[in-house]
Amino acid sequence: MKFSNIRLVAATLLAAGAGAAGFAAQADAPDLLQTLERGLWQFRAVGGGASTIATNQLCLGEPRQLVQIQHGNSAQCSHFVVRTSETSVTISYTCKGAGQGLTTIRKESPRLIQIQSQGIRNGAPFSFSVEGRRTGTCPR
Repeated sequence: MKFSNIRLVAATLLAAGAGAAGFAAQADAPDLLQTLERGLWQFRAVGGGASTIATNQLCLGEPRQLVQIQHGNSAQCSHFVVRTSETSVTISYTCKGAGQGLTTIRKESPRLIQIQSQGIRNGAPFSFSVEGRRTGTCPR
């Protein structure tokens, strides 16, 4: 999906009133994320390029963090479920003053996922594909 399409999706969502915090649309999308194991996750680029992801490691407590991984957990973002299936979810999100994104998470197991995300962060475009793998417990 190109950047212009992301802007169109974001504008459509705002016009439709999907700007409330949390998830809108299908109720089972967050359930897919909730089946992921908590703990320390490592991310590595896939597809032959260097990743522009904000972090290569994440202590996952709330799986919804994975949706806006480029914007971090502190960004106040609204989410809208665009598409969902038994093994994947695509979510559009907007972070007031920080940008927006479109993220697809494909679950291979509770410990292995594929994430594709693109959007705008602090006025600059980003796009990445990573594999996420749970590697252990979070350090204390």
